[in-house]
Amino acid sequence: MPVMDRAAAPNATDEAVVSLRGVSKAFGAIQALTHIELDIYGGEVVALLGDNGAGKSTLAKILAGVYTADAGTICVGGREVTITTPTESRALGIATVYQDLALCDNLDVVANLFLGREEKKFTLFEEAMEEDAWGLLSQLSAKIPSVRTQVASLSGGQRQTIAIARSLIGEPDVVILDEPTAALGVAQTAEVLNLIETLRDRGHGVLVITHNLADVKAVADRAVVLRLGRNNGVFDVKAVSDEEIVAAITGATDSAVTRRAKKTAERAAERGE
Repeated sequence: MPVMDRAAAPNATDEAVVSLRGVSKAFGAIQALTHIELDIYGGEVVALLGDNGAGKSTLAKILAGVYTADAGTICVGGREVTITTPTESRALGIATVYQDLALCDNLDVVANLFLGREEKKFTLFEEAMEEDAWGLLSQLSAKIPSVRTQVASLSGGQRQTIAIARSLIGEPDVVILDEPTAALGVAQTAEVLNLIETLRDRGHGVLVITHNLADVKAVADRAVVLRLGRNNGVFDVKAVSDEEIVAAITGATDSAVTRRAKKTAERAAERGE
């Protein structure tokens, strides 16, 4: 099983922007994550893969400050930190775009980009916000007809663009994208994948949670596989086959730790726990 311990992207930074060591999380009797290790470098795209229930969303929400890790360490910029709220996560330079995007359909692009960030005297700053909106979108080479267009009238790819652009306010070091191409057509998926490449080219570390191997092969530098809440492989995307990644996801090439976890779960099931 080919394994990568450092960034595979040619423009990636030498030191990880975000580094997790031994991160674990339980919800009552359910052990969602066990001793997870993960590195994200600036200027690279990392795909986080695994079956439903593998722990992908839990891991992302720990980084986003929705959940707090029970054990392990998280380092941001080489400094150990504790992330307990989304506000702390954003302040540390971690931006998260969830699958539902959290956009307001009845508002235009400008309002969605700056919702909650408006100046108190809103009418006096309308022109500046519109200018800033175009500036954000131009950084992503976004294809948006007008920043005064209501979000409800935009395509799925354009809506994803608005959500990603909003995440860039504050210049985060890491952007987490949760299933960014789910339910998108071919053209819209290509649009979003171009955005992800743009984020990497701008020096952001990008963590993409996805089930789509075609997306992984198109834009990711490394693929990190979780199985049963544990690491089960870190792969250089350019050097690994689809079959090898699928084997790690399904358990055909379980690591020693995932084999032990599976046996423990089976014994617990037999005891009715």
